[in-house]
Amino acid sequence: MKKTIFYTCIIVTMVMISGFTYINNDNGEEKAYVFNLDALYDYQKEYKTEELSVCSTNTAKTYMDYRMTTVVDSRQYQFLNYKCYVDRTTGFLYDEDGFIAVALGSYYGEIGDRFYFTLESGIVLPLVKGEEKADEDTDYSGCYHTYDGSVIEFVIDSDYASRYFFSNDNGLVLNGNYNNYSLFRGSIAKVEKVLDEKVEKIVTYQIDQETPKNIDIFNYASGY
Repeated sequence: MKKTIFYTCIIVTMVMISGFTYINNDNGEEKAYVFNLDALYDYQKEYKTEELSVCSTNTAKTYMDYRMTTVVDSRQYQFLNYKCYVDRTTGFLYDEDGFIAVALGSYYGEIGDRFYFTLESGIVLPLVKGEEKADEDTDYSGCYHTYDGSVIEFVIDSDYASRYFFSNDNGLVLNGNYNNYSLFRGSIAKVEKVLDEKVEKIVTYQIDQETPKNIDIFNYASGY
């Protein structure tokens, strides 16, 4: 009889699938994830959620440079500068769990709240609210920007982003709209607020059993 046992811990699995790996500081402590944009194609949710209504399905996805937030004692400045990391490849800002910093209207939570935005393509974007769109710049519900219709506004370092993504003669990354990049293309199909509780750990037990043929099982087990 041959038995093969496989144990899979979701913590390891999620790190591999999500494409985020830990880097260590000088004390050997886990510090932050290394950002991998391509891993979003196979992103798996790690946290339990509650579904929210989609306030707009507009495809526009604009951006702002995080250095435009200059009020030092504001919640957004503190969050972007002390709770986020700059990916020096793509220019995205992200928190310690790999959630990408964005500006959202007041319709969606407070600074530091995290969300899963699912696009019509099926791509899941893990987002954290690092900045809030001013109410005077959004529709009456605080959902989308009245000028361009965007719900999602990425918070980036435009110097790095312009090197990774194309920028036109106007100097705008992706011509001012991340919907021009295939990964982020499409309307918003689903919005979930991320809760503090992680999904249950997954343990997989698999038996590959080969039973000898033409053997009297009873006698074999009894030792006869």
